[in-house]
Amino acid sequence: MAPESNHPVFAAEGSYRKDNVTEEVVGTLRGLTPPKIGRPPRHSASSVQLTSAAELESDIGLLNINSTSDESETTPFIPIYRSGSCSEIGSKPYMEDEHICIDNLLEHLGSGSDFPSPGAFYGVFDGHGGTDAALFIRENILRFIMEDAHFQICTKEAIRSAFIRADCAFANADSLDSSSGTTVLTVLIFGRTMLVANAGDCRAVLGKRGKAIELSKDHKPDSSSERLRIERLGGVVYDGYLNGQLSVARALGDWHMKKKVGIVGSSLPSCPLIAEPEIHEVVLSEEDEFLVIGCDGLWDVMSSQCAVMIARRELTLHNDPERCSRELVREALRRDARDNLTVVVVCFSVEPPPRIEVPRRFKFKRSISAERLNLLQEVLDAN
Repeated sequence: MAPESNHPVFAAEGSYRKDNVTEEVVGTLRGLTPPKIGRPPRHSASSVQLTSAAELESDIGLLNINSTSDESETTPFIPIYRSGSCSEIGSKPYMEDEHICIDNLLEHLGSGSDFPSPGAFYGVFDGHGGTDAALFIRENILRFIMEDAHFQICTKEAIRSAFIRADCAFANADSLDSSSGTTVLTVLIFGRTMLVANAGDCRAVLGKRGKAIELSKDHKPDSSSERLRIERLGGVVYDGYLNGQLSVARALGDWHMKKKVGIVGSSLPSCPLIAEPEIHEVVLSEEDEFLVIGCDGLWDVMSSQCAVMIARRELTLHNDPERCSRELVREALRRDARDNLTVVVVCFSVEPPPRIEVPRRFKFKRSISAERLNLLQEVLDAN
């Protein structure tokens, strides 16, 4: 049974949720007839995606790629954080995803906080085997990061330590089902520095002038690096599953698969299933337009480049990250997504992404946008 909290109980047929941390989309995405497109490779797009991408871009229009003004070249880039989110139960019987959106950390933490500069915090938590793990980590992970002794000295180490300590705290919470688990992806931003921490198969993708830059790696058991680590620790990968049970190689919770003997504040290194995140640091620039964070339900049916193209198109049209996240969820449902769907879109400017074009060197009757060129290059590279 889930712990007592202010969170409303999920509806069996799917619903949107609203809490005191973020305002989510209210509405329903029913009535869609999803064509069966199948699961695309992570780094490439199918011919179906190329066709839909061309249709998506047909009404965007084109502007000069040199959209940066002389004034912006001399003025330091200062990101403005604003976000929107959308969650949908999909065809699953239960909603086990959680997420968090905090656009203003100073305001959220209060005036007494010693947070070093204006910042933001975002996270997606893809639960499995129940909701306890995802709820517990969502409610506590930021506190574990902020209270870590390394926070002011080495933020990366504070985040890494927070994931492990949160995992062990969950195992020691007697009122919770420690056999439930969750993948975790968090994004901590202060000033222009963005730290993306991932344990599991959620994904963060940066939109950089129409090009998708992946800031996390999916921790699947059959990936070469994770398989090698698992086998060195005595585990096995069977049909893509860790020890034949779990489809991810890193997760918090799932203590029925971990050794609970002697839990004192850190996961035992001998367990193939670990909570330790991989952390990627980015210094934001004016070319970094937005970030798409999603659970694997989105990436099962959509490549990173396709998600960036859809998000950029939506933001160009209405500049609303919440509507943008809703459209990504809607498109995933059209593509027959079977899992719970959670998407967070974070923008780094109050202005919409500028419309860009590839400079014309020859006289063509039709031109191609930079987004479509990136998608075409992605397909060529894959071949």
